[in-house]
Amino acid sequence: MTRKHTQQAVVEPAEAVAPLSIRVITHNIRYATQSPFQGEELWPVRCPLLCSALAFNSNNPETFICLQEVLHTQLLDILASLNKSTATQAGDPWSYIGVGRDDGKMAGEYSPIFYRPAVWRLERWETRWLSETPTVPSKGFDASSVRIVTIGHFVHVKTGKNVLVLSTHLDDQGRQSRRESAKIILDSIRSTTSLRPVSAVLLGGDFNSPPDGEAYQIMTSPDSIMEDVGAQVSGTKHYGNEMTFTSFGYVDNEPSRIDFIFCRKGDRVTYQTYAVLANRFDDGVYHSDHRACVTDLLLAYGSRRTH
Repeated sequence: MTRKHTQQAVVEPAEAVAPLSIRVITHNIRYATQSPFQGEELWPVRCPLLCSALAFNSNNPETFICLQEVLHTQLLDILASLNKSTATQAGDPWSYIGVGRDDGKMAGEYSPIFYRPAVWRLERWETRWLSETPTVPSKGFDASSVRIVTIGHFVHVKTGKNVLVLSTHLDDQGRQSRRESAKIILDSIRSTTSLRPVSAVLLGGDFNSPPDGEAYQIMTSPDSIMEDVGAQVSGTKHYGNEMTFTSFGYVDNEPSRIDFIFCRKGDRVTYQTYAVLANRFDDGVYHSDHRACVTDLLLAYGSRRTH
């Protein structure tokens, strides 16, 4: 499934362009269940807290927000909150790409990417299913659920710099599914960028794989084209927590690091900061059973680095 936009970007001369500051946020927000776990509040309680966190942490106009486990009603709530409007209208500051994983429309969980159209022109986007049939809604391998990756090609309106941004959520049960999904994502990046070269590739998601897990090892192997931004940023520049999955304090209460932001090796980027944000404050309400990961990077103008 693909979408194309043809609006023209304004491109400045290379010598006039300074490094571009980009922020990437990834967050599994926990779907809006009607049967909450012990310690979990229903979505109407969590929603304003989570939306406030997203708004506060996306002040940089060049921010991309990659989310997971988003039902259609949650997507509309988040979009309305970011736009401060209950009705979508032309000229809203925020938009999104993504589809429900069950039917490629609105059914099931999204892995959407939110962005500001006035800042980033959407060139093209698509959803791929992490299965043996990636172009149609499908559950693959030994997965317990349908899994997808959302892929967007964006062009910075002021500078013409272009980036590929992806958001994904790997299976929580199927080991083969996680392994094969990591390979599909890497192959998708290779094939997409071979046709449309980009300055940087940015991937956020819940991989359900800790650093010693197979999917993470595939994503970060010496042969991989990607690297874990959190592992590249020095500890002195890290902020917040280490673990990204917290549960709601009772069920599955084993904290782990399974949410990541990856960048393509060799891209002309400078990693500035990396953070794992809190998901609970004095009120005791968990926004989600995951914490958001955030990174700030500088994208230089010009060709990719080579190692």
